[in-house]
Amino acid sequence: METMARRMALASARQAIKSIQTKYPRPRSLSQGHSRHLSYSPRARSSLRSRTFHDHPGQKAQVAVKEASQGSEDQPPASSNPALSFPCLDAREARTASLSARSSPSTQSLSSGPEPSYNAGQHLTWHSDQSLLLDWGGVLPEYNVAYETWGQPNEAKSNVILLHTGLSASSHAHSTPANPKPGWWERFIGPGAPLDTDKYFIICSNVIGSCYGSTGPQSIDPANGQNYATRFPILTMQDMVRAQFRLLDAFGIQKLYASLGSSMGGMQSLAAGVLFPDRVHKIVSVSGCARSHPYSIALRHTQRQVLMMDPNWSRGFYYNGIPPHAGMKLAREIATITYRSGPEWEQRFGRRRADPARPPALCPDFLIETYLDHAGEKFCLEYDANSLLYVSKAMDLFDLGREHQEQMQRLRYQHESQLASGGSILQQDQTCNLTLPEKPYEEQPSQSRWEGDSVAEESTSNRPPRDLVKGLGPLRNHPTLVMGVASDNLFPAWQQREVAETLRAAGNRSVTHVELGEDTSLFGHDTFLLDLKHIGGSIRNFLG
Repeated sequence: METMARRMALASARQAIKSIQTKYPRPRSLSQGHSRHLSYSPRARSSLRSRTFHDHPGQKAQVAVKEASQGSEDQPPASSNPALSFPCLDAREARTASLSARSSPSTQSLSSGPEPSYNAGQHLTWHSDQSLLLDWGGVLPEYNVAYETWGQPNEAKSNVILLHTGLSASSHAHSTPANPKPGWWERFIGPGAPLDTDKYFIICSNVIGSCYGSTGPQSIDPANGQNYATRFPILTMQDMVRAQFRLLDAFGIQKLYASLGSSMGGMQSLAAGVLFPDRVHKIVSVSGCARSHPYSIALRHTQRQVLMMDPNWSRGFYYNGIPPHAGMKLAREIATITYRSGPEWEQRFGRRRADPARPPALCPDFLIETYLDHAGEKFCLEYDANSLLYVSKAMDLFDLGREHQEQMQRLRYQHESQLASGGSILQQDQTCNLTLPEKPYEEQPSQSRWEGDSVAEESTSNRPPRDLVKGLGPLRNHPTLVMGVASDNLFPAWQQREVAETLRAAGNRSVTHVELGEDTSLFGHDTFLLDLKHIGGSIRNFLG
């Protein structure tokens, strides 16, 4: 009787399958004329050549349908629809397999591992045996600063421009005889260019914390011969600037003609003037700010969280293993969204799909998705993950308000006193002991220093914050160019207006403020890299 019931159930299943096959015909295979919906990465392509758009899970489902319809009593009914393929995941798995193979004993040399070698090409290196005390108490016993130069210093060394970089940039701002590859500001530097090498001696250094030649988390700690990893100390913009000025000391340069930078470099250019007001003549800050704001902090926090959740990150100790390439790819995709503008992408991509003739896919499908995917793929093994964490955190900590500056000065004095007495700054109980809150975040009544009628009145006025006015007081005598872009989402134009208005409120009568509207540039934050006419032209006019 049980056999009869089983046969009746199987007959019912066959009838249902036949109905489904009639209503939803099988998709044609690749050999029947279907091209692949999206291309794979070169490394994934060799292992995936035989797969169709719906991939092998779908094929298995179709085989199951065939077997059931032929009377197999051992095969359960198949899914109503074939499974999708995921070429984006195939590419990630192929990259992991490739990196894993590089770390196997048969392919790994004694001096190499799966972690890529982060190198922007030939550069100069200045080494310091003098320790560098950092704002939050860390110490670098020794360190390197990678740099490149263009032009020649005059006899008085009064024509020097220090060019500060963005978050992930190297010192290679322009090609050199030793490294002819075009730099990230190639068109802005050279004879007759905005940074005219016939007039100025230009120095660009890679910030400490980075991975392009300057000391960072990937570097070897001289105390134990191992990579610093997340034993590297927390950094600030001011720490980076202090290392740069020690490089200037080695050159015998007493005063800069200009401190110039864009994005994170725009932060450093202001910080240099505040830290060393007597050593800077002019300041250029493009698409920067005088203090990081919550929206920008949130965007960078999200990138760090995505990266740190990659299991391969291993709390920063991945240098002898597989790097967190999946987290880096996603972090870069988030960053790329902040670098450009919606109006530009509306014109550039619209709602177009990569191949409208193919069915939609959960992997990159729209052109904007393929663009972001490419940006992440390109970057994920080009920059060290720990460097991204440390340098982006330094950006979040940036604040040129007087109160914050005084707090850091007190900390430095305390740390210097401890070092002078032969003590150690960072004891075990002083390391980070933050814990996640037991309760989720809830809105709280304001109990901060912003309470009070005077602060409330200030926040509703057009006047810049008094704390920031005091903090930028050292720049009251410095000719300053501040530039912003209306389409910039990462450093909105109101932040550059805040810098210009604060400088004027501090007594600076030589402030030039330029804001490019959306009718001029839709390139968002990346405008400083692309707009030679307006960004470069304004810099040329200001430098004189």
